[in-house]
Amino acid sequence: MSRIRCVSLAVALALVGCAAITPATSTQLAPADAPLPAAQESQVAAPAFAPGQVTVSVQLPPGYDPAARREYPVLYVNDGQDMPAVRLRETLQDLYRERAIRPVIVVAIHMLPDRMGTYGLSDRAHARSVVAQTKYGPVGARAHDYSGWVAHTLVPWVDARYRTQPGPEARAILGWSLGALNAFNLGWQYPDVFGRIGAFSPSFWLSADKRDAEVVQRTRLAQRMVDGTPPRTRSPMFFAVGTEEESDDRDGDGVNDAIDDTRDLIEGWQGRDGNTLKGLRQQGYTINLDYPARSARADVALYTLQGGRHEQAAWARMLPVFLRWAYGVQ
Repeated sequence: MSRIRCVSLAVALALVGCAAITPATSTQLAPADAPLPAAQESQVAAPAFAPGQVTVSVQLPPGYDPAARREYPVLYVNDGQDMPAVRLRETLQDLYRERAIRPVIVVAIHMLPDRMGTYGLSDRAHARSVVAQTKYGPVGARAHDYSGWVAHTLVPWVDARYRTQPGPEARAILGWSLGALNAFNLGWQYPDVFGRIGAFSPSFWLSADKRDAEVVQRTRLAQRMVDGTPPRTRSPMFFAVGTEEESDDRDGDGVNDAIDDTRDLIEGWQGRDGNTLKGLRQQGYTINLDYPARSARADVALYTLQGGRHEQAAWARMLPVFLRWAYGVQ
């Protein structure tokens, strides 16, 4: 579907990175009492995974009119089959009724059968997956195929069928656990497609070498990806981790690994042997480690959920905080 884009390049560039904090006028908000339309489910071809197709559920905002000229930002979500468990519809409806967020199209991508192979990290420049060998088996063996499909097939498919805003500044990618690892990968490797990242309980523990705790620390794959490549853009990022996700503490600092791994990716890491890994802070990103209690605006927000475990119930509690961060009305 062809459409005339009326926003100038200068205006579009001025809006990059500030969509979450720009106040919305009343005309930008969804009708407060309008019900959410039923989600539209489709099968989308994915040649690399043929003969299977990928199920996507598209949740349109209240008042969506395909014949109108209005365009909407789009949130893509890994593990789309979890939408009932994380209360996506109920949370969106509540926030719309509170007039707390601007309307958004949500595209929930249902998990492919091989979750461990599909979600993971990739190296776009060298067209390869970055595979982690774990006690559960290899993780990320098809991550390059999946990430490329999302960026180059699914996004154009959605843009052709719905009234979407153009450009990465209007697209976000969200996930949890391994899906969060892949969401971060999509935002980092494809900044020309996704301009905003959400990662709940991200699996930043994956490493290239498991010989001992210190080796694991310095060979963690996501942290090495940040350390070894320059940031493409300072895309806004939202991380959320629960205080009760696990009991493992490989560096013995009294903080569980789920929190430490995320903070090390954000803040950088220095080992006892002098080895270091640059984090987002060293790459020039501004950081808020106490969101939303601390109101400072920053490129990267970390939300620590007290009592949060590695489960859907915790991700349901993280979801409204993320949606207010990404689409909130100030």
